[in-house]
Amino acid sequence: MTVAPEGLVADAGRLLLPPAGTMQTLAPGLRARAAAVLLRMALEQALDAYWRRITPRMTRVGKHRMLCLEWYAGRDTARRCRTTWAALSATCHYRTYELPPAPTEIQARLEEVIGLLAALNSGPGTAPVVRRTDA
Repeated sequence: MTVAPEGLVADAGRLLLPPAGTMQTLAPGLRARAAAVLLRMALEQALDAYWRRITPRMTRVGKHRMLCLEWYAGRDTARRCRTTWAALSATCHYRTYELPPAPTEIQARLEEVIGLLAALNSGPGTAPVVRRTDA
Protein backbone atom coordinates (compact mmCIF):
# COMPACT_ATOMS: atom_id res chain seq x y z
CA MET A 1 0.00 0.00 0.00
CA THR A 2 1.39 3.37 -0.98
CA VAL A 3 0.50 6.66 0.64
CA ALA A 4 0.12 9.83 -1.43
CA PRO A 5 2.85 12.45 -0.99
CA GLU A 6 0.37 14.79 0.68
CA GLY A 7 -0.43 12.08 3.24
CA LEU A 8 3.28 11.62 4.00
CA VAL A 9 3.65 15.37 4.49
CA ALA A 10 0.66 15.38 6.85
CA ASP A 11 2.15 12.50 8.83
CA ALA A 12 5.47 14.36 9.05
CA GLY A 13 3.63 17.41 10.35
CA ARG A 14 1.94 15.31 13.05
CA LEU A 15 5.34 13.96 14.08
CA LEU A 16 6.78 17.44 14.37
CA LEU A 17 3.78 18.96 16.15
CA PRO A 18 1.87 16.19 17.89
CA PRO A 19 -1.71 17.00 18.87
CA ALA A 20 -2.24 18.28 22.40
CA GLY A 21 -2.78 15.55 24.96
CA THR A 22 -0.85 12.92 23.00
CA MET A 23 1.68 10.91 24.90
CA GLN A 24 5.09 11.67 23.45
CA THR A 25 7.24 8.58 23.75
CA LEU A 26 9.78 9.66 21.13
CA ALA A 27 12.38 12.35 21.70
CA PRO A 28 12.00 15.51 19.58
CA GLY A 29 15.18 14.73 17.61
CA LEU A 30 13.98 11.24 16.76
CA ARG A 31 10.58 12.57 15.68
CA ALA A 32 12.33 15.19 13.52
CA ARG A 33 14.50 12.55 11.84
CA ALA A 34 11.45 10.34 11.19
CA ALA A 35 9.62 13.36 9.74
CA ALA A 36 12.61 14.01 7.45
CA VAL A 37 12.39 10.45 6.13
CA LEU A 38 8.68 10.92 5.39
CA LEU A 39 9.32 14.25 3.68
CA ARG A 40 12.03 12.77 1.48
CA MET A 41 9.69 9.92 0.53
CA ALA A 42 6.99 12.45 -0.34
CA LEU A 43 9.38 14.44 -2.53
CA GLU A 44 10.57 11.31 -4.32
CA GLN A 45 7.00 10.15 -4.95
CA ALA A 46 6.06 13.59 -6.27
CA LEU A 47 9.04 13.49 -8.62
CA ASP A 48 8.04 10.05 -9.86
CA ALA A 49 4.48 11.23 -10.48
CA TYR A 50 5.78 14.31 -12.30
CA TRP A 51 8.02 12.26 -14.58
CA ARG A 52 5.28 9.69 -15.24
CA ARG A 53 3.25 12.56 -16.71
CA ILE A 54 6.18 13.80 -18.80
CA THR A 55 7.99 10.60 -19.80
CA PRO A 56 7.72 7.37 -17.80
CA ARG A 57 11.25 6.24 -18.61
CA MET A 58 12.65 9.05 -16.49
CA THR A 59 11.56 7.33 -13.26
CA ARG A 60 14.14 4.55 -13.62
CA VAL A 61 17.24 6.41 -12.39
CA GLY A 62 16.95 8.88 -9.52
CA LYS A 63 19.93 10.98 -10.57
CA HIS A 64 18.44 11.62 -14.00
CA ARG A 65 15.23 12.90 -12.43
CA MET A 66 17.09 15.71 -10.73
CA LEU A 67 19.48 16.49 -13.56
CA CYS A 68 16.77 16.90 -16.20
CA LEU A 69 14.22 18.63 -13.99
CA GLU A 70 15.64 22.07 -14.76
CA TRP A 71 14.72 21.77 -18.44
CA TYR A 72 11.13 20.75 -17.76
CA ALA A 73 10.08 22.39 -14.50
CA GLY A 74 12.32 25.46 -14.54
CA ARG A 75 15.59 26.43 -12.91
CA ASP A 76 14.11 27.62 -9.60
CA THR A 77 11.99 24.51 -9.03
CA ALA A 78 14.91 22.24 -9.92
CA ARG A 79 17.27 24.10 -7.57
CA ARG A 80 14.77 24.00 -4.72
CA CYS A 81 14.17 20.31 -5.34
CA ARG A 82 17.89 19.45 -5.32
CA THR A 83 18.71 21.44 -2.20
CA THR A 84 15.70 20.18 -0.27
CA TRP A 85 16.33 16.56 -1.25
CA ALA A 86 20.02 16.85 -0.33
CA ALA A 87 19.24 18.42 3.05
CA LEU A 88 16.63 15.78 3.85
CA SER A 89 18.98 13.00 2.76
CA ALA A 90 21.73 14.30 5.02
CA THR A 91 19.26 14.47 7.91
CA CYS A 92 18.00 10.94 7.29
CA HIS A 93 21.44 9.40 7.73
CA TYR A 94 22.12 8.64 11.37
CA ARG A 95 25.60 9.53 12.61
CA THR A 96 26.53 8.87 16.20
CA TYR A 97 28.77 11.95 16.39
CA GLU A 98 26.09 14.44 15.28
CA LEU A 99 23.20 15.93 17.17
CA PRO A 100 19.74 15.01 15.88
CA PRO A 101 18.00 17.59 13.71
CA ALA A 102 15.99 20.33 15.38
CA PRO A 103 12.23 20.11 14.82
CA THR A 104 12.21 23.74 13.64
CA GLU A 105 14.74 22.86 10.91
CA ILE A 106 12.55 20.02 9.64
CA GLN A 107 9.46 22.24 9.91
CA ALA A 108 11.14 24.62 7.45
CA ARG A 109 11.84 21.66 5.14
CA LEU A 110 8.20 20.62 5.47
CA GLU A 111 7.08 24.03 4.19
CA GLU A 112 9.51 23.73 1.28
CA VAL A 113 8.24 20.26 0.38
CA ILE A 114 4.65 21.55 0.40
CA GLY A 115 5.70 24.26 -2.06
CA LEU A 116 7.54 21.76 -4.24
CA LEU A 117 4.55 19.41 -4.33
CA ALA A 118 2.42 22.29 -5.57
CA ALA A 119 5.02 23.26 -8.19
CA LEU A 120 5.41 19.69 -9.44
CA ASN A 121 1.65 19.10 -9.54
CA SER A 122 1.11 22.20 -11.65
CA GLY A 123 4.10 21.41 -13.88
CA PRO A 124 4.23 21.76 -17.64
CA GLY A 125 2.88 19.35 -20.20
CA THR A 126 5.44 17.54 -22.34
CA ALA A 127 7.35 20.48 -23.74
CA PRO A 128 10.65 21.34 -22.06
CA VAL A 129 11.39 24.84 -20.84
CA VAL A 130 13.35 26.62 -23.59
CA ARG A 131 15.96 29.22 -22.70
CA ARG A 132 17.65 31.64 -25.02
CA THR A 133 21.41 31.50 -24.66
CA ASP A 134 22.26 34.29 -27.11
CA ALA A 135 20.87 37.12 -24.94
